[in-house]
Amino acid sequence: MCRLFAITSQEPLSPMTAVNALNVMKEGHDGSGVGLFLRDLGGPFEDIKDAPILSGIFTKSGLVRLDSFMVKYGFMTKYKITTSLTKNPPPGVPKRDVYIIRAYEYPEAWEGMSQEDKYDKLVEIRLELRQMGAAEGDMIVYSFWPDVIMIKEIGDPMRVAEHLRLDRAEFNSRIVMAQGRQNTNYAINLYACHPFFLRGYSTMTNGENTAFIPIRDYLQSRGITGYSGFQSDSEVFTHILHYTKHILGLDLEYFKHIITPLQGADIEMHPDRSFLKNLKQTCRRLIIDGPNCVIGSMQDHTLFMVQDRKKFRPGIVGGRPGVYAFSSEICGLDAAIPERDKSTDFQPMHLDTAIVGPDRKEVKICRQTDPLPHQRCA
Repeated sequence: MCRLFAITSQEPLSPMTAVNALNVMKEGHDGSGVGLFLRDLGGPFEDIKDAPILSGIFTKSGLVRLDSFMVKYGFMTKYKITTSLTKNPPPGVPKRDVYIIRAYEYPEAWEGMSQEDKYDKLVEIRLELRQMGAAEGDMIVYSFWPDVIMIKEIGDPMRVAEHLRLDRAEFNSRIVMAQGRQNTNYAINLYACHPFFLRGYSTMTNGENTAFIPIRDYLQSRGITGYSGFQSDSEVFTHILHYTKHILGLDLEYFKHIITPLQGADIEMHPDRSFLKNLKQTCRRLIIDGPNCVIGSMQDHTLFMVQDRKKFRPGIVGGRPGVYAFSSEICGLDAAIPERDKSTDFQPMHLDTAIVGPDRKEVKICRQTDPLPHQRCA
């Protein structure tokens, strides 16, 4: 199993908050890798929220190719984080040439372009860079999106964080999602490391999705830019989330109805059974098989957790107004937010979606047995 931790705060926090939480849950991951997703950034990125940020790992020759590529498109660097790497990385951490975190000015040629068209282009450029890197082995590109930074690396999470000096204020953000990896493959592919990201949506998962192949094939058949890659069976959760909200136009509460629809008597007793039966039939190839605990982030900075019916992967949410966290284990939650009313901690069951909205005022629990279209939240 892997270990997951996510936190959402009104004030920007250091990603070390999440790394420390992973460290106390160390028995649940093997130190083979770490993934970090930072959103709603603070520090120097506070005043450039619209600037697309490129995150990735490059060789020296890859950096030359990147610069040439970006100049061709008309991108100019607006801000960058520079990391001075030690000659000898910590044990287990590969030696790299350059970690890139760069915010860019949009090309002048894009002036007058709609926001949606800009987002389409950003997805296309990220995919093109990823293909370039795959061909030459000189680029690993995680994200190219406004107000988002992604960092993934092989090695123990704490050692990686110290190596990259993630305690700097430049990395502070209001949302941090982190995964401590448990390697279940013979070779580690960093694109298979959680969290995953697509067009404003991000998810990470503890578990395995044995329905991966039919789900992947269905998503790829939709002809939607960005529905590709799939180096991990868990990556499809990000695409399903995007499909639910961006393509079907449904709210977050419907995500659970798509991946784990109600069965038997539960769906027959639901006041909106006709709609749910139709949704279940229409999206039947997106039904997952677990066990899975999924934590996700929406475009509007909502954070959530869901479980599948098997409920074999731990998950808990807790905090106080202004700061809430989602964790695989209670010890991770204790490490990040020790001063909270622990009696309000909640462990989502198979019908629940635990949600903390962008106001970060409370945890809302939405159950699949609640009426549609706007489910009542307890």
